[in-house]
Amino acid sequence: MSPLSTTPLLVFAVCVIAHMLALKLFPRIGLLDFPERYNLKRKRLPYPTGVLAVLTFFVTFLILNLHNMSMQDTGLMIGIALLGISCFIDDRAQLSPKIRLTLHVLIALLLFATGTRIYTITNPTGLLASSFFKLDTLIIHAPLFGNLPVWSGVFTVVWLLLTINALNWFDGIPGQVSLLSVIGFLTIGFLSLSSRVNQPDLALIAFILAGIALACFLFDFPPPHVVLGDSGSMFFGLMLGTLTIFAGGKVATAFLVLGVPLVDSFFVIIRRLLSGRSPLRGSQSGEHLHHRLLAKGWSPKQVILLTASIGFLFGGTALFLSSFQKVIAAASLFVIMLLLSWYSAPVKK
Repeated sequence: MSPLSTTPLLVFAVCVIAHMLALKLFPRIGLLDFPERYNLKRKRLPYPTGVLAVLTFFVTFLILNLHNMSMQDTGLMIGIALLGISCFIDDRAQLSPKIRLTLHVLIALLLFATGTRIYTITNPTGLLASSFFKLDTLIIHAPLFGNLPVWSGVFTVVWLLLTINALNWFDGIPGQVSLLSVIGFLTIGFLSLSSRVNQPDLALIAFILAGIALACFLFDFPPPHVVLGDSGSMFFGLMLGTLTIFAGGKVATAFLVLGVPLVDSFFVIIRRLLSGRSPLRGSQSGEHLHHRLLAKGWSPKQVILLTASIGFLFGGTALFLSSFQKVIAAASLFVIMLLLSWYSAPVKK
């Protein structure tokens, strides 16, 4: 059997065993969640088990690349470590939104400076002379990192901030983020094996992450036995955004997979701005699609099935679509989200 099949299966098994141990160990050392924060009437669960996903991938990546670490790999590992530590602290002590955002920007800048960059955006319309919009036309020199393309940095940082936070904001139902992450990582993995990308090493990383996300899903699917926390949802968001860049900036493909949380986050931000509230500060009023569907009487499993089906449908078809067809698919996804937002809107009394 090839490493593409054996290594992800082995990592999946390791992550499952880690979760089984956490069920016994976390309660003994006081790593339990706080259901009273969200008016939940259930027993406390091991939390945040997202650290298991971070540690499993961190160790696996180091083992696979210990003697061949590039600056890009080093930047990624430092970024993952910073995100994991800060999210663990946030899960336990609740950092302020401004501190979290500042840390996310610094992590995204670190990844960009060490080589994780989007250099071009495909022009899907065919109406212009160039088929790409270049993001490396304005260069600045940094003593430690060399020449840095400014517009590439802006686009890369914004993209990573979107994927990190959109998945975290969508983590309102246990199992939803982990299953959507499985679909996203599998899509990137198969895309990496296609003739358009042809990066088997990247496919291996994507399949390893899919195995880790699947292990998490088995334990946090309703009724959950653990709570993933920001440590898990933000880690998966960071890695989905990063692997998209590694695959040649396939942002359109990733958008189709992650369209539900990304568009839902956009709608929530707009609603908060229109009501005069900060888009960074969350609330417990049920603004997100999954909360609104639950209020309509949907079960958590039905909501997960809906969001996963949309991600699977659009992500799977994105593997075979041209750039222009992806734009049409993205527009269709946006319309679907508009309809779901209209359907799930609370009835005004």
